[in-house]
Amino acid sequence: MFLQRIANKGIRLGTLFDRAAAKHPASPLILDHELDIAPERGRRLTLTEVAALVDDFASRLWAAGVRTGERVVIHKTNGFDITLLACSTARIGAVPVLLSPKLDGATVAELLRRVDMPFLVTDQAKLDHDLPAEVSGLTRKLLLTSGSHEGAIELASLASSPRTAPARMSPDHPTLITHTSGTTGVPKLAVHTGRTFQARYRPQGTVARLVGANEPVAIHVSFVHSRMFTALPIAVLQGHPVLILRDDDPRTVGELFGQVPPGLIEAHPNTFMRWEELAEDPRAPLAKVKYFSSTFDAIHPRTVHRLLNASRRSGATFIQMYGQSEVGPIAGRTYSPRRGAEAEGRCVGRPFPGMTAVRVVSRDGKAPTKSSPGFIEVKSDGRIVTYLGEHGRWEKQVNDDWWRMGDVGYRTKWGCLHLLDREVDEIPGIDSTLEIEDKLFGRLPELTEAIIVPGPDGRPVPVVATRDDRPLDPVAWKSAVADLPALAEPVQWRLEDLPQTATTKIKRLELQKHLQGQG
Repeated sequence: MFLQRIANKGIRLGTLFDRAAAKHPASPLILDHELDIAPERGRRLTLTEVAALVDDFASRLWAAGVRTGERVVIHKTNGFDITLLACSTARIGAVPVLLSPKLDGATVAELLRRVDMPFLVTDQAKLDHDLPAEVSGLTRKLLLTSGSHEGAIELASLASSPRTAPARMSPDHPTLITHTSGTTGVPKLAVHTGRTFQARYRPQGTVARLVGANEPVAIHVSFVHSRMFTALPIAVLQGHPVLILRDDDPRTVGELFGQVPPGLIEAHPNTFMRWEELAEDPRAPLAKVKYFSSTFDAIHPRTVHRLLNASRRSGATFIQMYGQSEVGPIAGRTYSPRRGAEAEGRCVGRPFPGMTAVRVVSRDGKAPTKSSPGFIEVKSDGRIVTYLGEHGRWEKQVNDDWWRMGDVGYRTKWGCLHLLDREVDEIPGIDSTLEIEDKLFGRLPELTEAIIVPGPDGRPVPVVATRDDRPLDPVAWKSAVADLPALAEPVQWRLEDLPQTATTKIKRLELQKHLQGQG
């Protein structure tokens, strides 16, 4: 799209912190954890110090034998150094491949085969407890960020390696490989270039500019997700103090936000759901938030309403963007305190003029409607160039320049896109499982999760979790579902026991298999 192409020279992850530090050398980056690769640095660094750390580890990777164009899989214990190591890898012209710390060992081994003998950056904890022994035979070299292991190179041993100049790569060269959520099976490996990343940066870059440059930006996004690599550059290049959160526990987050009140927060929808209780926190940790931003799945109106009402800022706004790892943000909408709880949660907004486009393709020859939704297809220059090792799967989702999202929905006469369900999650007789879930959240304040999946007999089964695991009130439940399509009796789980992706989405198919006795 033409506005995504103007002066698009690629995102240049390898020199990101150099450029940010040149503009804002003392701007702070604040963490809620120590870095495994440099615990001595503590939890507060300047952009100048971060730039030096990225440069240092780029040189260590080079000393370990990594060369321009080679692939480096990063799969280690969770922490922001995953993101920094990706920047270090890109700095020497190699291609970082990021695998979530939540992936099981068998899945990691399968993805290593697909990457074809990469370097593997990991740690002793992963090798000792999570990864199968076969990974050593699936990689060129094992590089450790912490601990020790037979046959592995400890990056700590390569300190003081000679510094290497940043590689200058074409903006069309692969700059990063991330994986899809894996909600429908083994994740796919999405290949991004510098140019595609810069294109998806454009719709989001305006959001941070709405907040004063001195106001902190808080980010709680999976360190292996493509969104981290657009949210982070936007914040540091504009000079915002940045809070990077690994933990989403409301108690620790409330304490940190009390010390460094953010003006903008970027997080996953499920994270914001968990932070609803911060609205009741006497420390008022959300009081100074001007903008809440989420660029993943549609968010429940109840969550939006509670968070906006916790802010004491005039004009507080929740910005929701609809997108996907493969294409970036596609459409967006805003909520205000006046239109939060009562807003239509299935409306995910409109495309960005000159940057993205949306169409809904009929499945029955008629105009798509709520009762007969169509396939959602989109256009964006932010689209990935392939699935590594599975180009045929990539081609199946491409129709000319249109990309099929795997979602179904319709557009209103005013042009608003309504997302009803994932194609694979549709249940006969139900217009939208997501709409039912929205209503349950609005009617039952104690719910922390509600997922509708088919049971053994095909009937829709509500799987729910409650705050503090309190038993579900059967009377309140009966009242809440009285006007909804017929549902099976609810099944209550602990929130932490529900199968989740790296971005905390619930793996619906895995949950469905469990309920049907297949898991």
